[in-house]
Amino acid sequence: MQTESFNFHLLLHSANLVGEQLRQKLADIGVSQSQARVLDALARMGAVSQVTLVREFGITPASMSTMTARLIEAGYISRMVDPAEARSNIVELTPKGRDLLADIYAAWQEIDTLIKDTMGAEDASQLADLTRSLLERLGGKAPSRSAPTDTNDNAIARLNHQ
Repeated sequence: MQTESFNFHLLLHSANLVGEQLRQKLADIGVSQSQARVLDALARMGAVSQVTLVREFGITPASMSTMTARLIEAGYISRMVDPAEARSNIVELTPKGRDLLADIYAAWQEIDTLIKDTMGAEDASQLADLTRSLLERLGGKAPSRSAPTDTNDNAIARLNHQ
């Protein structure tokens, strides 16, 4: 049997190593990577239906329901019946959820810094560009932002002024 080098294996292994670093940082503040992404989405989108979140994340309604239930139980988001559609729920950040975002953004910034320190700024920037290109060419999309040039530092500053 011939051993071949598979580029995707290197990508998956690198993603797992970076993901584990992030998982540890987020575990310290009590959220998973997926929960952190949902909280960030709610910060950008405001109060939205769970159906909108399902579309944004491309996951099943049952998975989103489980995740939002955990975030509600932790006090990070609240849920109410959509006044326009009684069969739908609207979720939004609570003050406790907004407070947690600064810690989430700090953890994300630490991972960005880790990548930059490990690879160098130019290679880290090129990696980000190539990763975004791969994601989009495969039919995915980078998380949308309310302001396209928003940075983690700007988001943290915005949260501190709310």
